[in-house]
Amino acid sequence: MTENALFILAVLFLLIFLSEWLCKHTFLKHISSSLLVIILGAVVANSGLIPSASNPSPVYEVIFQYVAPASIFFLLLGVNLKQLRKAGFPMLIAFLLGSMGTMIGVIVALQLINYEMVFGVNYAAIAGMMTGTYTGGSANFNAVALHYDVIRDGATYTGVVVADNIITAIWMIITLSIPLVMQKLRPHKQVIGDGNHAEVIDREEEPINPMSLSLMLVIGGATLIISDVLADWFLGVGLGIPSILILTSIALVLGQFEAIQKQKGAKLLGMFSVYLFLVVVGAYCEVGALMDVGTHAFDILLFTTVIVLIHGIFLIGCGWLFKSDWSIIAIASQANIGGASTALALAKSVKRNDLILPAILVGSLGSGLGTYLGFLVAGLLGA
Repeated sequence: MTENALFILAVLFLLIFLSEWLCKHTFLKHISSSLLVIILGAVVANSGLIPSASNPSPVYEVIFQYVAPASIFFLLLGVNLKQLRKAGFPMLIAFLLGSMGTMIGVIVALQLINYEMVFGVNYAAIAGMMTGTYTGGSANFNAVALHYDVIRDGATYTGVVVADNIITAIWMIITLSIPLVMQKLRPHKQVIGDGNHAEVIDREEEPINPMSLSLMLVIGGATLIISDVLADWFLGVGLGIPSILILTSIALVLGQFEAIQKQKGAKLLGMFSVYLFLVVVGAYCEVGALMDVGTHAFDILLFTTVIVLIHGIFLIGCGWLFKSDWSIIAIASQANIGGASTALALAKSVKRNDLILPAILVGSLGSGLGTYLGFLVAGLLGA
């Protein structure tokens, strides 16, 4: 039974349901669904109910090869670059400076640990993954991980995800205090952002229909094929451009067309695909491998902490030098580290409704930019 493809898929779908339900209705709501679904996948796989890394199912291969990149494609369709002008010049500059601070932080953090012992041959790829995720969120993290096949080292992947979740939660608390503390230390004039955030649609509850859903699946499938064909062609002419990078670029281009923007279901498909991919990552986390990663837990936590700390010091230093609005600095930083959703939450928490739309827009920018920067860093480090 445990080798039956339909049985394995049914269990994976059940784990996704459980992670969402537990995060909404129990004390586990303080844990992200993304992390919880990995944990549940690991528990069930190690119990022997579904295959683990030592005896992987062909179902897992299909999910890694097709579902995971599709999740990135669908999520990136929601990035409307035309609206970036509404984010405002100060917010865009702060966000780009924060991205630069992240890249510096990754390089510095690597020097503080024995990265070859902690991460093995994947150290450059993991550096790229962290650059991506701390530029604009987990879609970038997964894109780099997929290309370099880090996802098959489920234990290391999970260890980094756990550290990322811890530091991201702590950084949310810190960014909440930045406007208050820094305004007392060095008072700066507030910059009024675009207060019109009524057009921002909550696509978590978007209505969908069979026509929109099928169209999204057709576009997604066609883009996956085109990305692979183009990657092979580029390789044939001596240019090693990753398929996932081509997929990212196509998604960003398509997302600018109004006809695509009007279609429903992209975010729903993206989030479900992400969870399906992550639960399989959890299945790859065997107990023995997890225990080995545990010996490097401090190094992994130090690595992620230093990245975010350098990012914060660099961005706050720039804010001090250029006399920036401290709320903009805090929200831009949160858009880098946590993505659009946490940047939105921060804007609401500091009672800056005028910065809600800019927060969402720069967070969306990070969803695309982070993938490019992640590959850049990984390539520079020799991945």
